[in-house]
Amino acid sequence: MFDIRHLQVLRAIAREGSLAAAARALHHSHPTISHHLGTLEAHFDAQLVYRGPRGAVLTDVGEALLPHAEAVLERMLLAEQETRAMVVQGSAALRVGTFPTAGALLMPPAVKRLHQAGVQVSLTEGELPALLEKLRSRELHLSLIFSQPGDQLDLNEEFIVHPLLEDPLLLVLPADHPHASRQRVPLDALRYDKWIGGTTDSDPCDRLLSWACAQHGFQPVHAMRTEDYAVMQGFVAAGIAIAMVPRLALDSPRADTVIRPVDGPPLARQISVAMLRTTASASARQLLTALRGEAARIRSCWEAMGNV
Repeated sequence: MFDIRHLQVLRAIAREGSLAAAARALHHSHPTISHHLGTLEAHFDAQLVYRGPRGAVLTDVGEALLPHAEAVLERMLLAEQETRAMVVQGSAALRVGTFPTAGALLMPPAVKRLHQAGVQVSLTEGELPALLEKLRSRELHLSLIFSQPGDQLDLNEEFIVHPLLEDPLLLVLPADHPHASRQRVPLDALRYDKWIGGTTDSDPCDRLLSWACAQHGFQPVHAMRTEDYAVMQGFVAAGIAIAMVPRLALDSPRADTVIRPVDGPPLARQISVAMLRTTASASARQLLTALRGEAARIRSCWEAMGNV
């Protein structure tokens, strides 16, 4: 029977490229590495590593075993982290990420439910690229994320994405804009307007806006870029430019602006929860259930209010 050390050795050889380098990385002697590898190969009755004068590489069998070894080691690490957190804090602990607009409306009621159940939640707020990086580095158990429908997020098969809510994108116009009186505004009528967008061209909302404008033969020209939706609305009110803003960010619209849907097919970003497939704690499932309930409540409110 093999144990956890044998899997650590296989992973180290794959990463370091030789038994000697694996020994240094694991702070073991070379004979210890050889012993663990030999025990693992004897267990499977197969050669897992080619040893050569220039290093070591995994055989086809070793390559097939590696992702399973990594999954086991990852699960053991998560188990240790969660268990130690419970010992230190006396209760379940969950590391959760959120982006600002979801952090204002979706997340607080859901976290409140967990606190009432005795679950400690450590929250990190950030923009999407930072949240995805913290998920990949295992600094977060799960996180609220957003994407353009159909996006392939920069997360591998170790993660599962649970859709929660389609968040419509709405136009924010100055109250005295020539099209402010219209109930729905065609994008083609805004081809000569200046826009306020996110700080990067990779922002899913900006990419969706660019795609929609391209259907009408133009691209939005940005007069300003910011991630702060309050700042965005302030400059729209001042007549500097117009903006496309997610509905979640419009909980308190300004009196000197108007909010209008775009004429044509609705534009929306997808709000989801991303989490490791190996995250099996009851507290993670509780939070996912609470977020789904809060998303359903918000969706019902929007339906009752109509398009805007």
